[in-house]
Amino acid sequence: MSVSVNTVYTRVQAIMNKEQRGYITPQEFNLFANQAQMDIFEQYFYDLNQFMRLPGNDTGHADMINILNEKIGIFTKTDTPAYPPAPANQAEFPKPTDLYRLTAIEYNGVIADRLTRTEFLRINKSPLTKPTDEFPVYTEFENGYDVQGSDEFIGSDQSSDPKVTIEYIRKPAEVVWGYNVSNNLYDSSTTTDFELHPSEETELVIKILELAGIAAKQIDIAQYATGVDNKSIQQEKV
Repeated sequence: MSVSVNTVYTRVQAIMNKEQRGYITPQEFNLFANQAQMDIFEQYFYDLNQFMRLPGNDTGHADMINILNEKIGIFTKTDTPAYPPAPANQAEFPKPTDLYRLTAIEYNGVIADRLTRTEFLRINKSPLTKPTDEFPVYTEFENGYDVQGSDEFIGSDQSSDPKVTIEYIRKPAEVVWGYNVSNNLYDSSTTTDFELHPSEETELVIKILELAGIAAKQIDIAQYATGVDNKSIQQEKV
């Protein structure tokens, strides 16, 4: 499931040109398109947090929590990284390059608890509170994670090492409206569509218009888009 970038591009240009409000270059459109995609994507998590505080309903296709989880689920991913050489009881795993938000880290199928480095140093001092296979932990660093249980990471013999799985939400791929440089005509071979849920097509058009209106100092276009966007938000949250 995806949203055609060419469809969005055509609609945006049609609205902008309807009253001779200007023309968005392909380069500008691609910048606005990626900003709009990330704005919508990031809003999923704030909306999910808000709606989880409210009671749901018995209609699955109209329950906002289900709808948001479906939209986010498109980007759910798992990674089972290879083990680097590491000291006993720990291994530092690099963060996935397309990581957006971490969901969980599993150690031999058990979800590990997240600890700060200070918290880990405290619990690791006592045999009673040290990490075990039943109660694994992980700490986060700038570029990776240290995952620890009771088993020793060998590194050179991965078959005997515990299995670690990183579950996360990946970033949406960068949007590209592909075009021929000589005539600015659409080129599907160099195009990358939006990865958002198909229901976001109208919202993408609105947000791109808002950004384009601000950039072109066409305040009425920006106000129009903002007004439609606010109306849509009110409908969703009634």
